[in-house]
Amino acid sequence: MKLQPYATFGQKVWFYTFLTIAGGGLLFLVLPILVIMPLSFNGSSFLSYPLDGFSLRWYAEVFQSEVWVRAIKNSLIIGSASAFLATVLGTMAAMGLTQANFRGKGAVNALLVSPMIVPIVISALGLYFFFAEIGLNATYTGLILAHTALGAPFVVITVTATLQGFDNTLMRAASSLGANPVKVFFAVVLPLILPGVVSGALFAFATSFDEVVVVLFSAGPEQRTLPRQMFDGIKENITPAIMAAATLLIAFALALLSVLEYLRRRSEKLNSPS
Repeated sequence: MKLQPYATFGQKVWFYTFLTIAGGGLLFLVLPILVIMPLSFNGSSFLSYPLDGFSLRWYAEVFQSEVWVRAIKNSLIIGSASAFLATVLGTMAAMGLTQANFRGKGAVNALLVSPMIVPIVISALGLYFFFAEIGLNATYTGLILAHTALGAPFVVITVTATLQGFDNTLMRAASSLGANPVKVFFAVVLPLILPGVVSGALFAFATSFDEVVVVLFSAGPEQRTLPRQMFDGIKENITPAIMAAATLLIAFALALLSVLEYLRRRSEKLNSPS
């Protein structure tokens, strides 16, 4: 949004009013983050201002404590595995939805993205009772499958959006030259939709890495993830180590957003007419 040199007085008033409202809303959202981050460097064991000196002891505790290290490893393992499965399944589903026309296509699409709509506590409760029947509660397999179901809709949406601008004649041309469907996908389709696939994978990974409700219902002591460890720490013993973990998650989220922005710009360049 840019103010034009020939703008009237009323347009100028609205422009600066809009900037003020938007800036106030942004500050309201960002302020809690700005408050948390300095507390992670507090030299004291209490969450208080002013800070009692500057220290990295809480970051050292996060990376040296067996409990925190196990939680980080669990989050990385579960997040990576579920993101991989969600990407594969979500990409296949998006390809099927965009390439085929069949009765009930809208219902299938709604079913695939329903995990984004259904309240997470309902999904967690349903998964708990379902996994209890087949023995997947308190297992890595159960958590990976649960997080795959939660992350797959993001892959379906991003890949489907990318495929909207895909030229299907490229697939027909590759097939006419003798390439089988698998070869067509990996040699022609995937390189062109790769930004959407990677974006969906990152969203799926972030969804798993940040999820705590399903973990509360279905995980055991050995599957405790980083958000679960932070949640338990808030209930049992609040220390700046939790703020340090939160700061690391914020930095991780910013890194993901930077990658997504890069992929968005790359996708725009690929899809823009030369």
